[in-house]
Parts: sequence; structure tokens; C-alpha cells
Amino acid sequence: MTLYQPPLFVLMVLNLLWFGAGAIYFGIRASSAAKLLVARSDRSHPLFNILAASIRFLGGLNFAFAVLAGVILLVPALFPEARQMAVLAAILSLAHGTQFAGNLPVLLMEKRSGFALWPVLRGRMFFIFCVDIALMLANAGVAVLLMASSISA
Repeated sequence: MTLYQPPLFVLMVLNLLWFGAGAIYFGIRASSAAKLLVARSDRSHPLFNILAASIRFLGGLNFAFAVLAGVILLVPALFPEARQMAVLAAILSLAHGTQFAGNLPVLLMEKRSGFALWPVLRGRMFFIFCVDIALMLANAGVAVLLMASSISA
């Protein structure tokens, strides 16, 4: 599988778009992103502004992964071997997976106690939760296929 084959190309475009959107949302629109996590009744608390400022870290991390996906798309000659592309897909899978996994304890807390720090299974957060697991699995699948093809070659 090379970058020019549709599955890998489409996946890298999706990675670029998703991480790029995360960079904008969490980095540039950090106050809007903080509203996703904090109930309307708690937004007047001074800690809300601290959260909004600190959430920019997520924007920076998403930006770095968007750049990685962009480099893979724009300069595929940097990674000519399937094993190299497999490692990069695995790293992107891990990036999506950690964002998905970060929501699991919050979801489990809500299931156990009825209280949630933020609404994992509703609204935008549910969309983020689903896209992150889907892209985690897609990148992991591509990484496995690429590694298998490099071993059999």
C-alpha cells in the first residue's frame, strides 16, 4: 500500500482535517472549547478562564499531528517504505486513541454515579468521541496492513 492508494491517502486527508479542526477549536477558539467542558452555570467562576487558557495545549498537540499528516501527504518521498508509513499511522492511531481514552473515565464515572464532568455521550463531545475512536481504529488497521505488507515483501 502506497500513499497514492485511496485508503491511505483518504485516511491521511481525514487525519489532516480532524487534527486541523482540533488545532483551530482547541487552540484558537479555546473559550468555545472550554464551554464544551463546563456547564453554563459554572462559566462565571474564575477557573473557567484558566481552563480556557490551558486548553490551548490541546490545540498545539492537534496542530503538530495535523502537520505530520500534511507532511505525509505533501512529501511522501520522505517515507518511501511501508514500514515507515506503518509507524506513522500507528503514531496517529495512538494520538486519536489517547484523546478517546481520556473520555473513558469521565464516561464510566457518569455510568457509576450519574455525575459527569462533561457530557461524553451528548452533543459535540459525542461526535469527538466517535470520530477519535473511528480514526484510531482506521489508522491502526492501516498500520497493521502496511507492516504485514512490508514483512511479506
